[in-house]
Parts: sequence; C-alpha cells; structure tokens
Amino acid sequence: MSHNPLQLVRETTAWVVERAQQVQISADALNVLVESMHARGDVVQQWNRTPHLADGTPRTAQYLLVLDALNFCFWPQPGLEYEHLAEGLKRTIEADPHAFDAERLAVVEIDDVRRWVGMEMPQLEERVRLVREIGVGLQAHFGGQAANLVAAANHSAAQLVSLVTAHFPGFRDHAVYAGRQVFFYKRAQIFAADVWGAFDGKGLGHFDDVHEMTMFADYRVPQYLRALGVLVYAPSLAEKVDEAQEIWSGSPEEIEIRAATVQAVERLRARLMQYGHDVPAVQVDWLLWERAEAVRDQLPPHHRTRTIYY
Repeated sequence: MSHNPLQLVRETTAWVVERAQQVQISADALNVLVESMHARGDVVQQWNRTPHLADGTPRTAQYLLVLDALNFCFWPQPGLEYEHLAEGLKRTIEADPHAFDAERLAVVEIDDVRRWVGMEMPQLEERVRLVREIGVGLQAHFGGQAANLVAAANHSAAQLVSLVTAHFPGFRDHAVYAGRQVFFYKRAQIFAADVWGAFDGKGLGHFDDVHEMTMFADYRVPQYLRALGVLVYAPSLAEKVDEAQEIWSGSPEEIEIRAATVQAVERLRARLMQYGHDVPAVQVDWLLWERAEAVRDQLPPHHRTRTIYY
C-alpha cells in the first residue's frame, strides 16, 4: 500500500469498486463517452477563471484555501451554487485585502461567513469551525500565509495534499468500507488543482505530479455520469436518489458512488490515452463538472449526503 495520498485514493477506491454491490461502471457507456469526446476533440477543460480571484499574488492562495475550506454541501439551500461562494469570497477580498488574514480567520463568526457569500448557507456552524481551523493552522505553522503552505510542498501536489490533511483535520476526507479505510481527499486535492489552475501551472502553481491527482469525488460528476449510463445504480439505490432521500455519509452506498466516480474517470483517462490524449484527471473532472453544470436543471437528481467533504 502506497504512502502517497494520491495513490491511496486510486488504490482504495479501486478496491471498493471491485466489491461494490450498489454501483457499477458500464464499460459500454464509458466507451461511448470516450469516443464522443475524441470525435469532438473535447477532452480537456481549463480552470474556470471567471468566478475566482486569480491575481498572481500570494493572496490568491489565501483566497483559494478559504474557498476550498467552504466548498461543500450546497444542495439543501435552494438557489445556492458553487459560483455564489467563489464570487462572494472574491468580492470580499477585493473590497478588503486583509479579510482573509489568518488572525481574522481564526476568530471568524457566522455573520462574517454569511456576509462573505451574500446569502444563507447550510451547516454554517461547521463552515465557521473549518475557517477558524485554517486561521489557527496557518498562524501556527506557515506564518499566516497559505502561499507558504503551498511553497512548503516543493512543487508536489501529493506533498501539498499531505500537508493540508496533516495540519487541517477538516480536509481528512476518508471513510471505512468493509473494514478498510478508503481515501478521497476531495477538498485537499481541489485546493492543489485550484492553485495549479490559478497560477497557470507556473511559479507557486507549478507541480511536477499533476497527473497523479484523481478526480474530485462530489455529487455533480456522478450525477452526470449516471445520466450518461456510465454509473449504474442498483434499483434500491436508484429509488433513494431519485426520491431525494438522504444517503448517510460513510454508508456503503455513498462510498460506492464516490469510489465508482473516481474509478470511472480513471478508466476514461486510460481509454483516452489509447486515442493519444494524455489528460490529467484534474482536467477531465473540470470538463465533466462544467458539462454537468451547463445542464444541471435537466439532469436526474444527484445523491444527497450531508457532509463537510463535498
């Protein structure tokens, strides 16, 4: 078993998929998706700069760490989407460059987070706790600067994920399936990917191991892959999802959905390689997520899990 956190995600999710009872990956539907992507030349998605702060300075890293600490569970709040969070935080730091200074993050209040976003958010107490955790951790270990955290990773996404999960417990996204620990590290990986994207893979955003990252197991990408027939749910699970019944965090069903999503993208990447497309899972994730967002009102329901991890 690897000690590389990115390889741990890959290995343990593959182990789950081999034993899954509720979620399967359709090879035929996956092939149809790959062939359509190849035929259209639509195999990669760049980082979406529009809703984000990306000014090339250290405050971009500070902004992204706050963003990815809060980047979870939008679904219980009608009308709330990721772009509201990203744009709200961008407005906040542009109006007050010191808004996300570590000493202020360490004592943030519910009203602060609500004001940042400009609308109500679910699980506000947990969001406040996670932001405070960042403020305290940055002060204690990185001179208050997320840029120092990124620099300490020495241009390794794997090392950055290790540092983030070591110093900020709220990013430790894992579960237990059939007695074995399974790793996802969605928000820790997306922080590394956001830094890579925001800095155009240069300077602070240069990582030598971008290809080692997996996709970011959330609820939008499996929703889209299920609509395409790539993910196939057992009837009992399909009924729960379609009826918007809550699926408990850490349940076998939820773990299988997330693990199958990771592995579906891994298989998709492997098939794309056969067509000559060497695409990081990061960019495949962005592509699938953007496609899903574009048609989100036409998709069947996504699974509903109340969690801090995605």
